[in-house]
Amino acid sequence: MKKKVIRLVVGLILLAAVGAGLWVHFLQDQKEHKNELVLYGNVDIRQVDLAFNASERIADIMVQEGEPVKKGQLLAGLETVRLQHDVDRAASQVAAQRDEIAKLEAGTRVEEIRRARAEVEAARAQADDLERTYRRLRPLAEKNLIAPEQIDQARAKADAAQAQLQATVQELKLALAGPRKEDIAAARSQLKALEAELALAGQKLADASLYAPSDGSIQNRILEPGDMASPQKAVFTLALIDPVWVRAYVPETNLGKLFPGMAVQVVTDSFPDKTYPAWIGYISPMAEFTPKTVETTELRTRLVYQVRVYVCNPRNELRLGMPATVIIPLDQPRQSAGAESIPPCKEE
Repeated sequence: MKKKVIRLVVGLILLAAVGAGLWVHFLQDQKEHKNELVLYGNVDIRQVDLAFNASERIADIMVQEGEPVKKGQLLAGLETVRLQHDVDRAASQVAAQRDEIAKLEAGTRVEEIRRARAEVEAARAQADDLERTYRRLRPLAEKNLIAPEQIDQARAKADAAQAQLQATVQELKLALAGPRKEDIAAARSQLKALEAELALAGQKLADASLYAPSDGSIQNRILEPGDMASPQKAVFTLALIDPVWVRAYVPETNLGKLFPGMAVQVVTDSFPDKTYPAWIGYISPMAEFTPKTVETTELRTRLVYQVRVYVCNPRNELRLGMPATVIIPLDQPRQSAGAESIPPCKEE
């Protein structure tokens, strides 16, 4: 009888101890729960469709699906034979026009001026000779010793020689004056037009190479070598790895507890023992109805606000659409650093 009483007393003591432990754990859990907010969402990244800014046949593709790429890395190239010919032709035209401007700016050569003076002297000598011939024939015409046609021909030749002399004199003046300023200005304007054509041809040649605009990974390889590319046809779909964020939703009742720059933690089912440092970078100014993909214990009909939580993902473990849990400690001072001053993620 005494043994039964002792056993009963011991059992009650153990039961009381277990109950007290559970109650303490419950109080602690409640206290911790009040100091943090748990949201549920999915990992989100940006995707870019990459296309050539030219219409030509694809010659080479250097990357495969799933391959990581760095910003500025060459991904694919077009056939460039025709484009290179356009560049060479435009470059030749620019070089010829520059030579033409140099010739105009240098003015008339000394040899050309000497030649113009010699032509003036020759024209003057011929004009003087024909004038003297006309004067010798004129008295003979007055005495009817020669035909009137001969004196007319002599006068015409003398006048023509004088006109030729004046023409050579004007040519000498032009040679001494050199090119007109208007001609040089027009030549320079033509050079600018040709240089613009050369730049355009060079840009078309540069557009024959497709480079990665940012770090990421090739999600889809759509075209292959031999396909005809154009600005309207994507060659790759690039998944950007920076930034990576979790798209979550917060009920209106908890909206006032959050602010941009709050330090948070992200946990995923794929790596349940790993915590990713993160911070709130954006809180939507507009309310919306709870999306069907949101998992929350609140009523589905309540309005929520979208929250974008930026995550440090140095090992690229977070994938598009991956479910994630966001743990937000609420005991943070509101005057903490803003989203723009959050330090960059460090390599692990």
